[in-house]
Amino acid sequence: MNGSSAWALGWRTLWRDVRAGELRLLIVAVTLAVAALTAVGFFADRLQGGLERDARQLLGGDVVVVSDNPPPAQFAERARQLQLQTVVTTSFPTMGRAPDAQGGASRLVALKSVPAGYPLRGALRVANAPGEAGETTRAIPAPGEVWVDAPLLESLALKIGDPLLLGDATLRIGRILVLEPDRGAGFMSFAPRVMLNDADLAATALVQPASRLTYRLAVAGNDTAVRQFQAWAEDAVQSRELHGLRIESLDSGRPEMRQTLARAEKFLSLVALLAALLSAVAVALAARGFANDHLDASAMLRVLGQSQRRIAGAYTVEFALVGVFSSALGVAIGYGVHHVFVQLLAGLVDAALPAPSLWPVVFGLGMGMTLLFTFGLPPVLQLAQVPPLRVMRRDLGALKPASWLVLVLGVAGFAALLLAVSRDLKLGLIAVAGFGAAVALFAGLAWLAVKLLRRLVNEATAPRWLVLATRQISARPVYAVLQVSSLAVGLLALVLLVLLRTDLIASWRAASPPDAPNRFVINIMPDQSQEFQQQLKDNGVARYDWYPMIRGRLVQVNGRDVHPDDYSEDRAKRLVDREFNLSTAAQAPQHNAIVAGRWTDNEAGAISVEQGIAETLGLQLGDRLTFDIGGMQNEARITSLRKVDWGSMRANFFVMYPVDQLPDVPVTYLAAYRAPPTPGFDNALVRQFPNITNVDLGSTLAQVQQVLDQVIRAVEFLFIFTLAAGLVVLFAAVTATREERAREYAIMRAVGARARLLRQVQRAELAGVGLLAGFLASAVAMAIGWALARYAFDFVWTASPWVPIAGALAGAVLAWLAGWWGLREVLRRPVMTTLRQAAE
Repeated sequence: MNGSSAWALGWRTLWRDVRAGELRLLIVAVTLAVAALTAVGFFADRLQGGLERDARQLLGGDVVVVSDNPPPAQFAERARQLQLQTVVTTSFPTMGRAPDAQGGASRLVALKSVPAGYPLRGALRVANAPGEAGETTRAIPAPGEVWVDAPLLESLALKIGDPLLLGDATLRIGRILVLEPDRGAGFMSFAPRVMLNDADLAATALVQPASRLTYRLAVAGNDTAVRQFQAWAEDAVQSRELHGLRIESLDSGRPEMRQTLARAEKFLSLVALLAALLSAVAVALAARGFANDHLDASAMLRVLGQSQRRIAGAYTVEFALVGVFSSALGVAIGYGVHHVFVQLLAGLVDAALPAPSLWPVVFGLGMGMTLLFTFGLPPVLQLAQVPPLRVMRRDLGALKPASWLVLVLGVAGFAALLLAVSRDLKLGLIAVAGFGAAVALFAGLAWLAVKLLRRLVNEATAPRWLVLATRQISARPVYAVLQVSSLAVGLLALVLLVLLRTDLIASWRAASPPDAPNRFVINIMPDQSQEFQQQLKDNGVARYDWYPMIRGRLVQVNGRDVHPDDYSEDRAKRLVDREFNLSTAAQAPQHNAIVAGRWTDNEAGAISVEQGIAETLGLQLGDRLTFDIGGMQNEARITSLRKVDWGSMRANFFVMYPVDQLPDVPVTYLAAYRAPPTPGFDNALVRQFPNITNVDLGSTLAQVQQVLDQVIRAVEFLFIFTLAAGLVVLFAAVTATREERAREYAIMRAVGARARLLRQVQRAELAGVGLLAGFLASAVAMAIGWALARYAFDFVWTASPWVPIAGALAGAVLAWLAGWWGLREVLRRPVMTTLRQAAE
């Protein structure tokens, strides 16, 4: 083959087709797919880089060794050998008190002592008065001074400059803590922070042999040296000589934020997947229409002496150039769109995101070319096989189905790329496999519907327009199946998007609702329970969680003693080495799902275990657990496993007894509720019940809601691309048989059919096809939506039974609108012009 001739012919055909507008749908479909995928790719790439950078600030260092006792000297020595910086902080819960002259109120606080040089990464933000934004500082509290969270001032009725009593020491309140980079997300982090200089810790006399302290040895420095230290430290911790230590690194920073961002990436990836899948359908439809329109031109090229190889080469060149242009345009649009994501999600990372890598660009270009060559080129390459005789016999050279081998290989490659971009195997498999199964289902049901249609319509009694519409559909069963299937796929994505936008996102919001409890009160004594609950009701708190709290240590499993050394996982060691918070409830908590076994109300000798801790400790249904509760041995059998959403801000427990109460065991109560807006409510409650611990989660809940709102806005913005891709599919599906329709309508008009009748026939055909496609799409969308909610997003979701009906009506309307726009000129075209073109 003469390469230069193929290139020249490809350029000429490209220029001619661009001017004629015949490549418009192809370019739009590929551009939309690449733009959606690269927008998510650029954002995820930059976000990952930002999280890795900011995780160091959230840790207060590059790597942190956490221990219950002073970290062994060998760790600090190893860090010095690697020329790394180190600081050691100490934190523990204790009581802070106001002087008697200022009320003498007390409050549980999270005390933290810090040395010079803290923090190694990030910075503190402090203010001089509550409500101020504050300023960044690299300093720490001076000796004799403490910095505190603003809520502590309100609860103890203190102000800046007042003394705070901590153990045996009296320290002056110097500043208000606004931001502490390594605060973490543990339960004690919700208590007001009190930060003091390491030099003042001994004066408090709070550190005693029985004290439960947390030491954090943070190291920072050269990345290579940090990796060496981390590898050495992990090896040391895993040895049997060291216990009670764990290593925190980048992957450990702010796990609750990572969970939210992981869900955000899943939503964004899902919407991008839908756009890519729809674009694949649009490209296939547009390419087949393009090939149909070029059958006569290809036959003429054969008459003029062009070889099959040269014609195939020319179209390959044309599509390659279209693919490069469309993909590059999509990458450019995606790069611009990802900046919108960055703005919508501002604040999820602390500073400007790093620049993206080249991977999203390479991936976008590869996806665009794969999309075009897999779904667009196969029908076009058939143009090289059009016989020259077609110039005289129009019945020759019609397009055939693509080779099964080519189709399978192409679809497999495209599916593999989609699975890669999904960033989640379950999500990718549900979306890709769900759409693949849906296409096969749509085709089979559409074929059955076409076969039944002719029998159901009685031509003797039915209106004339209905009879003609039925004949139109049944006369071209292959086209009808293709049209219904294509419309159904487009509508499937649109319905799924609507469900995502409404029900699934509503389920996501319901996991952390705005009215979730923002106060957790513990240590309520049994004789205070009625009075405490009455106090809540008197202040307008009608809904609250109320559970007994029982402290118990797991001592036996199936009659065998358990020890931390029995487990290799560090979390399992810590769980066995400390007391559990147990509880009782005659009925299963509504916000816990029973995933295995059965919860039987008031079943004696039974317990329900949280699914995650059961996996960590290797527990199964039927196992017998023995807890030491206040010196008493209590044995019970696991009868159910519960799935707990720890982000729900509700009261949750690892282990629960399905009874009202356990006799003869020490118990206190826990209350979780949303605090009323009454000023001073918290202080009045603490004064009335001075022994309670009131944990304020208001700021944490507000942060979760803010992040959720930002993420949902970003997801909704990306919907635009998929909606556009869906509309392109609808338009391509409806207009795929435009020329055939034009010839058929011209013949009917030539034999006396009026334009009004033909418009009725067209509307009936489009509405019927859309009605069927909409119903099928909605039914499948409900199934895919349920699978996504259940297995990918971990939500409880049930679609409305009205969805198929609404989807069918919407399909009929959308198909009619797409047909009106795409086929409006068919009925206006002069009859002689259409018949002359058909005869040429």
